[in-house]
Amino acid sequence: MKENKLRYLLNHHLPSVSTRIRSTWPTMIEAAGSTGNFDYLEFTAEYAPFSQIDLENMARAAELSDLSLMIKLDFQNRAYVAQKAMASGFQAVLFADHKTADEVRESIWAIRPDTPQDGGRMGYPGRRWIGYTPSAPQMDYARMVRETVVAIMIEKQEALENIDQICAVPGVDMVQFGPSDFSLSSGWNAGEHAADCKAAERKMIEAALRHGVQPRCEINQPEEARYYIDLGVRHFSIGDEMRAVMNYWRLAGSEMKKIAKALQ
Repeated sequence: MKENKLRYLLNHHLPSVSTRIRSTWPTMIEAAGSTGNFDYLEFTAEYAPFSQIDLENMARAAELSDLSLMIKLDFQNRAYVAQKAMASGFQAVLFADHKTADEVRESIWAIRPDTPQDGGRMGYPGRRWIGYTPSAPQMDYARMVRETVVAIMIEKQEALENIDQICAVPGVDMVQFGPSDFSLSSGWNAGEHAADCKAAERKMIEAALRHGVQPRCEINQPEEARYYIDLGVRHFSIGDEMRAVMNYWRLAGSEMKKIAKALQ
């Protein structure tokens, strides 16, 4: 059975570093892995088109690069896509747009093994993650399913109000604050309420740590980490594939455009 690298880090109280990708091109995963800087990658499937074949090829590239893969899901079809991603080889699921502990409980139920002791709804799909000849024994498979890391976005006003109940749901490993959706659900623009968003994120971090759940924080530059480390955070996602490309195009492209105009 393949080791779940992120689960290992969580179980051994070790920090983790990830980055976000939107491209399904496996070479991008290999490129990120070649740096040796990341423990896992987050595929933001909520923001990108993809196929089931893409998910399998991405998982293969991650395994070859000694990386785990997390998938961030849309809310509505989360159970179906989570099961397909896991069966392809993804080892962590980030659930978005949840508001209540009952919604979180339902999502975890959908990706827990259908055994008497787990009471989940995930069967034994004959996909690549069970191996080939011989395939994994059912109880070894159940253990692998059980080790899938569950992360929950806290990005709704209601989710923050229910943060203690959400963090108390068995099986929640990590939580992450989402300022954009939180601002949307609060009826304001994030840029006009930066202090309110920071306060909400701190509330989430404090609640998570009280319940033994690991807060995961998204940053753009390494120097931003110290603020969160002082709050007790040990798990970070740094940067975003689309943001990195857009920043380069915007800044370097603007300078090059000025040079070209000067030649007219």
